[in-house]
Amino acid sequence: MRASIIMFRALGVFMAVMTGVYYYWTNTHYALGLEPIGIVALLLTALMMFMVAWYLGYTQKHTPEGPEDNPEGEIAEAEGDYGFFTPYSWWPLWLALSCAILFAGVAVGWWLFMIGAILAPVALVGWTFEHFKGEHAN
Repeated sequence: MRASIIMFRALGVFMAVMTGVYYYWTNTHYALGLEPIGIVALLLTALMMFMVAWYLGYTQKHTPEGPEDNPEGEIAEAEGDYGFFTPYSWWPLWLALSCAILFAGVAVGWWLFMIGAILAPVALVGWTFEHFKGEHAN
């Protein structure tokens, strides 16, 4: 977790410095004068990086040291249960196709969007409940 804290602090410092650079650049070289939106976006990004670094530091103080923080640690110490994954499934394909129909329907016509709006929930429910019935039932 220490490496993540260092990384987010460094990103926060970088974004804060870039906020100053952006302020200077738009104030002196931009024909229309100061451009505030980029400054606000960069400043909020810097604050968000510092917030994540603070949260990780706070969490590190209240939890035991993880295997990634041990310089003598082995890769096998970090292994664990990563969950259950279906060997193959057709439902993600149907969900992707129905989402493609949805997005195409926005460009082509609402009639196509309605077809996708009917197919997408069916595919989502099928993928969600795939392991309750059929070949992969538990």
